[in-house]
Amino acid sequence: MTLKKIDAKTANSWMEDGQAVLIDVRETDEWIKEHVPTAHLVPLSGFNTEDFPKEHDKIAVFHCRSGGRTEAAAQQILQTGFREVYQLEGGLQGWRDAGLPVNENAKAPISIMRQVQITAGSLVLLGVILAVLINPWFIALSAFVGAGLTQAGITGNCAMASLLMYMPWNKILSSQPSLPTAA
Repeated sequence: MTLKKIDAKTANSWMEDGQAVLIDVRETDEWIKEHVPTAHLVPLSGFNTEDFPKEHDKIAVFHCRSGGRTEAAAQQILQTGFREVYQLEGGLQGWRDAGLPVNENAKAPISIMRQVQITAGSLVLLGVILAVLINPWFIALSAFVGAGLTQAGITGNCAMASLLMYMPWNKILSSQPSLPTAA
């Protein structure tokens, strides 16, 4: 199943008329960095098709950063019970490209998943370099990181992401007050 796509200007017009609701399915750390001011935050990681009881009479427009995650979650999104369901063409980037308002927080750190990718990649690379230059046993560092990423993929819980949330540069993420969510 695929979602029908809609351009940002049409979606915005529907929202201004009260016909539609915009739902951001990105994670909280991404939302803190940038978001459409009128969007509801309902991250895919905690997505529940029952989250929208008051808005079923409206048209729902779902979005992520560029459209990939929204498209991948189409079956789940289509089960939300809205009168009509659309995917915002181009996601948040499409909204921005249309010249529509986006709240940005320049002080927010990069997303936790990007931090995990940078940290894990650096540790794997370091393990390989140290194994070649110093001692072959350093390859265990790369194996340990690979095992951790495998565990995160299987369980959906990433220990490295949990640890990174408490780093000083992520203080804005761990101390964030409650965010607007779907009603």
